[in-house]
Amino acid sequence: MSGSGYSVGGSFGGSLGGGYGGGYQTNTQAGAASPSAAPAAAADLIVDTTTQTFVQDVIEGSRNQVVLVDFWAPWCGPCKQLTPTLEKVVKEANGAVKLVKMNIEEYPEVAGQMGVQSIPAVFAFKGGQPVDGFMGAQTEGEVKKFLDRIGVKIGPSDLEVMLEKADELRDAEGYPEAAQLYGGALSIDAGNVHALSGLAMCYLALGEKEHAKQMLDMVPEDKQDSQQFIAAKAALELAEQSEGLDDLAELRERVEANADDHQARFDLALALSGKGDKTGAVDELIEIIRRDREWNEDGARRQLLQFFEAWGFKDAGAVYGRRKLSSILFS
Repeated sequence: MSGSGYSVGGSFGGSLGGGYGGGYQTNTQAGAASPSAAPAAAADLIVDTTTQTFVQDVIEGSRNQVVLVDFWAPWCGPCKQLTPTLEKVVKEANGAVKLVKMNIEEYPEVAGQMGVQSIPAVFAFKGGQPVDGFMGAQTEGEVKKFLDRIGVKIGPSDLEVMLEKADELRDAEGYPEAAQLYGGALSIDAGNVHALSGLAMCYLALGEKEHAKQMLDMVPEDKQDSQQFIAAKAALELAEQSEGLDDLAELRERVEANADDHQARFDLALALSGKGDKTGAVDELIEIIRRDREWNEDGARRQLLQFFEAWGFKDAGAVYGRRKLSSILFS
């Protein structure tokens, strides 16, 4: 890493624009954008700037449109993830946003004046003033939400529309149709974690665990902290746990013969989950907790949490389970 004094992943540094001043100040008040300004040409929407051209590119430029300033350096790994995302979003904004990139390795002065201590750091300028900012790599959706917060609305991309429709079909148990859309999304973005994870969930629902595992193995390591991947991985683990537990009648008989046979009840919960009976699975685990909260080192509660992770936060079974768990833990 360079000895520039900037770090990757640290605090944003100072209040927004708090250290910004000196020769870059102008007298025009914020919000005085020219109403007659023509939309920027596509070639002018993404530019590199220097200390000498910063005022023209950013301060003056932000009087006509929102300007995002991307402070980056060649040695910064997260910068290499964020900059292409910023460029993609800016191109979709139809001239409403301009991206100005500043290499702090070559031009450190402005970043220093603005109190930037960590990169990547992005500032939004409007009317000649910084109005908001963020630090660290962001997803495309997060960048769009950031722009929406400052008044720039960008519609969903074709990929986002496709993934949303695929999710809706999967939620409605239209797994083959959803799988086709996830596959189409992967033809656009081969490493898309949302599509790979969604396709894995479809394979699991169709009983094809090996194909599901193959999909999850394709998710890049740096994207395995996404909620979609975590949920799909948890669902795969549940499917593997429930293997060999198909005989519900036998498990029910064991529980009826001995209500304190917690292992039988635990296995019954896994089997019920594997059959799609989420509320039934929750009820069996809640009963274990009610009878012996410490059984198997809090195993029933931990299994419930894995259910919630695999099913998704908004899933009806997860909502039911959280309510039941809260009522017994805090009663």
